[in-house]
Amino acid sequence: MSGSRHRPHPAPGTPLDRRTLLAAAAAGALATACGTASGQPPGRVAVLGDSAAWEKPMAAAGAAMKSVAGLRLVPEVNPSLESFEQVVKSSLRTSKTPDMLKYWSGYRLQDLARTGGIVDLTRQWDSAVAKGWVDASLRDAFTYRGRVHALPMNLAYWVFFYNIEVFEEHRLQVPRTWDDFLAAGERLKKSGITPLHGSAADRWPAFIWFQEVLSRQDPRFYEDLMNGRERYTDPRAEHALRTLESFFDKDWFTSMDMSHADAAAALVHGKVGMVPCGTWLGSTLVGAGGKPGKNLGAFVLPMADPKARPCVIFESSALVSTVKGPDRAEALEAAGHWLEPAVMKAFSHSLQDGCPNPKVEPPNPMIAGLAKKVRGDRLWLLNRFWEQGPPELVEATVDDLAGFLLNPSSARGTLRTMQDRADEAWQVWREAEET
Repeated sequence: MSGSRHRPHPAPGTPLDRRTLLAAAAAGALATACGTASGQPPGRVAVLGDSAAWEKPMAAAGAAMKSVAGLRLVPEVNPSLESFEQVVKSSLRTSKTPDMLKYWSGYRLQDLARTGGIVDLTRQWDSAVAKGWVDASLRDAFTYRGRVHALPMNLAYWVFFYNIEVFEEHRLQVPRTWDDFLAAGERLKKSGITPLHGSAADRWPAFIWFQEVLSRQDPRFYEDLMNGRERYTDPRAEHALRTLESFFDKDWFTSMDMSHADAAAALVHGKVGMVPCGTWLGSTLVGAGGKPGKNLGAFVLPMADPKARPCVIFESSALVSTVKGPDRAEALEAAGHWLEPAVMKAFSHSLQDGCPNPKVEPPNPMIAGLAKKVRGDRLWLLNRFWEQGPPELVEATVDDLAGFLLNPSSARGTLRTMQDRADEAWQVWREAEET
C-alpha cells in the first residue's frame, strides 16, 4: 500500500500538538534528511518512489516512453516510507531534489504543493484531457488552488475480492444489493468460512471498513466529513461504526492481526470469503494462486442506501515534477508524455492494475469487468480515506479506528476523540491556507 507509515503518534484521546500540526501543514524542510539526486545522463529522467513493487512497472513505462519521446524514465526506490518523505520534503528547496516523484494525491499532494517546490502541470493535464487520455473527473485529486500539480499514475478501485469457486460451491451470486451482501455473509458463516477480512495489522488498514461502510451508507456525508465540512460525532458516522459492531457480533471478521498477504492466501484457499482492498492487491492474490476471471473475482460493494448516488472509492498515485530537479526540462517533457496510451499500457499491464487513461486496454479480465462497471454505471469516484484531510490528522485518526477494531464497543468514545483531533487539525490547516 503506497500510503502506509510507521511514524509515532499521540496516544488515543490526546490532542495533536499545535506546533506539530503547523509544521506539517506548512510542509517545511526537515533538517535531518538530505536529497540524493545528482542528475541522470541526457535522455534519462529519475523518478523517486517508495515502493519496490513499482520498480519494474516504472521501468516498463520508461522503455515505452523511450520509444515515443526519446526519454527513458529511471526508477529509484527508497523503500523506507519515513525516510522517503523526509528526503522529498527536505530536498525540494535544494538543488539535489529528484527530478520526478511518485507521491500521494489529495491533501498530501496539497501539502507538498504548499512548499512551492513542485511544478504546475495544468498545461500537461489539459492536453491529456483534450486527447481523451485521462478521466477528467480525477482532476480535483491532483489540484491545489485551482492548478494541477501532478498526473495520475494508476487508478486502483477499492473493491471486494472473492473466490469464484467458493461462491459457486455455496450457490452465491455477486452481491447486487446491500441485502445480498449481508446474505452472503450469513451463508459463508454457516458454511464454516470466515466471511470478511478485517485488519489493524501494519496500522493503515484500520480505515478500510469505516471508509467502505460509510461511503455506501451516505457518500455525500463521507465526502463532506473527509473535507472537514461535517463532524465525526454526527449520527451518520456512529451508524457506520455500529454497522461494523454488528459484524463483530456475528463473528464475521478474521483476526485483526491478519495481514493482507495472509488474507490473500486464505481467500485463494477458501478460508476467507471476501477481502476489501484496492485492486493493487491483485498481484498478491495472483502470487498466492489466484487467477483473475477464473478462481478470482472482485465486485464493488453495493450501496446500503439505494437512493444514494452509487459510488466507488479510488486510489491514484501522483507523478510529480520538481522545480529544482537537475533535469527539470526533460522531466517536464516526460510529464507531457506520461499519459500517452503506449506508456500507460506498459505501466498498467506490468502493474496489473487499473489505468487513468480510459483508452488503454485493461491488463486482465477482472480489472476489465471493474472498469466497465465503474465507467458504464458512472460511479462517483471518491478519494481514499488516506488521501483525505490534513495528513497528520488522517494518520492519528487511523490509530483511533484501529483502537475501535480492537474494542468495537467503543464507538461513541472513538468518534468524540476523532472529532477533537479534527477540530484542531482543520483550524491549523485553514490558518496555513491563509498565510
